[in-house]
Amino acid sequence: MQLYNTLSAKERETLIEEAGQERLTISFYKYAHIGNPVIFRNHLFIHWNELDVLGRIYVANEGINAQLSVPALNFENFKEHLDSIYFLENVRLNIAIEQNNKSFLKLKVKVRRKIVADGLNDNTFDVTNKGIHVGAEQFNELIEDPDTILVDMRNHYESEIGHFKNAITPDVDTFRDSLDLIENDLANHKEDKKLVMYCTGGIRCEKASAYYKHKGFKQVYQLEGGIIDYARQVENKKLENKFKGKNFVFDHRRGERISDDVVAHCHQCGDPCDTHVNCANKACHLLFIQCEDCAEKMDDCCSLDCKEIHALPYEEQKKLRKGKEVSNKIFKKGRSAVLKYKK
Repeated sequence: MQLYNTLSAKERETLIEEAGQERLTISFYKYAHIGNPVIFRNHLFIHWNELDVLGRIYVANEGINAQLSVPALNFENFKEHLDSIYFLENVRLNIAIEQNNKSFLKLKVKVRRKIVADGLNDNTFDVTNKGIHVGAEQFNELIEDPDTILVDMRNHYESEIGHFKNAITPDVDTFRDSLDLIENDLANHKEDKKLVMYCTGGIRCEKASAYYKHKGFKQVYQLEGGIIDYARQVENKKLENKFKGKNFVFDHRRGERISDDVVAHCHQCGDPCDTHVNCANKACHLLFIQCEDCAEKMDDCCSLDCKEIHALPYEEQKKLRKGKEVSNKIFKKGRSAVLKYKK
């Protein structure tokens, strides 16, 4: 019984190109009690592998968090399988605004302690006592209210390339870092202001809204479906789009454009730019913002040192990396001192 990938990303990319079929990039989450996450993980892998589903899915005792790509021709079968799972029946699916057939190149279903690393002890508060969910139209009205405080629950590298007008964008590396920071900054407004939150697809706000209600905030709201569903509602209902720039996404696209505004700058030259890349030196792999001119000048690297290493023959690069642990904290490394114009 196959419970793991047998193809490399390159091999999968070739198969996708040869198939020439449209794929849909989808995300969803659901908090639910899962008694045995390992068995559930294997169940998902077996069924989704047969449907040629690719993506990154986290499963825990508290639920599921999924970002994936499914062939459009298999979408109905995929949806039928979701509906056969009692707590996923009619779950809201966030379908990407910008599609890319190569958004994911492997199927990774992983068992985690939590589906979002929030660092919270869920036994200390009622996680089901969440904030009020609002759609795009009500959200637009709320954020124009002078009694509203709008907070971006995402990390610095996400909000840097796009955010809502007048939003507080905490300069943090992780979701957990933002929770106490926001509470402390807004401690004097727990009763007199409306706390309105948003994130990529809604999952971080689910936990954060319950946490802030537990901490004494009286009026807590969250954007239903996050930025992804907001953009879709704005388009379908012809609403005013109050989001500026790109929405950072956790797949090979790295971002999807919500408005024509470019609110960020190239980290190397300072020119307007909102394109995230990873340093071409595999021993670095730094996530940063780089314009086309700098990409050409720097050979897709973040620094002159990385450029020199990247220019070496592949076997020499492998020797340099041998025995060295490559940091997995790509986003934290985005604050590297080599980037002159970093946020």
